[in-house]
Amino acid sequence: MNSHALKLFYQVAKTGSFTKAAEILHISQPAVSSQIKRFEQEIGVPLFKQQGRGIVLTEFGEALAEKAQNLISLEQHIESFIEDFRLAKTGSIHIVATYLPANFLIPKWAATFKGLNEDINLVVTTANTKEAFEQLIHYKADIAIYGGGIYERPEEVLWEELFEDELWFVVAPEHLYANQTISIADMMKEPFIMREEGSSMRDHLFSLCETHQVNPPKIALQFSGINETIRSVMAGYGAIFISSLAVKEYVHNGQLARVYVQGIHSKHKVAICTRKNEKQSLLVNKFIDTIKNSL
Repeated sequence: MNSHALKLFYQVAKTGSFTKAAEILHISQPAVSSQIKRFEQEIGVPLFKQQGRGIVLTEFGEALAEKAQNLISLEQHIESFIEDFRLAKTGSIHIVATYLPANFLIPKWAATFKGLNEDINLVVTTANTKEAFEQLIHYKADIAIYGGGIYERPEEVLWEELFEDELWFVVAPEHLYANQTISIADMMKEPFIMREEGSSMRDHLFSLCETHQVNPPKIALQFSGINETIRSVMAGYGAIFISSLAVKEYVHNGQLARVYVQGIHSKHKVAICTRKNEKQSLLVNKFIDTIKNSL
């Protein structure tokens, strides 16, 4: 298979235009068209179809474009990996983190690292658990910092635990259950404010309900970030199940209050995740060392 033609096809699929792809690749539009036609003949499957005055991807073309994106991401990763080993002082580290470490741990670690390695670029993306592991596995990130349960770890991921963190049920200070001890059945009758599907905290809470054979709570509000859920409860509505790292300051100063649920002592892990059977670059190892030295 002609890998050059595959990359050219991906650029056309990405931009949706032969002309735009030609401009990006600094070649003529007819040259792009002719190479795409030869590529279609080579593989024996059409990649584009006519739609009105323009063209769109065929079903196969859409699927191939997705595969090509993974290949190009891997190629870029390999090029970056070689450059990192060659220089070890400049370059970029792509970090994906779930919401807890992204908000409450990485800012300090990143500041410490940049103070020692000014010329190294840190790119940090925040994602839910599912998205974070997908980015790591598909070479869109060099390292994942994860907060959640060990049952969610994919087989392709190497896991190095940093520490455990308690999970708390939290309400507004004026709530009936504030600072009280209640059953899990009563707790689950409260409206909950939650993150979107795919978040580890949400999955953990539903797993607790299944283990203790109680109905899961009503999801009264759903947000894509931690801070939004905290602010909503502080405003006086609902309950949240959340890491103590995120709320202990608010609990200490009286802006939030814990609810102690009988028989529930939940914890989750904060871990560094990398791809299995892969030697890490010197840059990634530098960042990992910074994390460990700060604990």
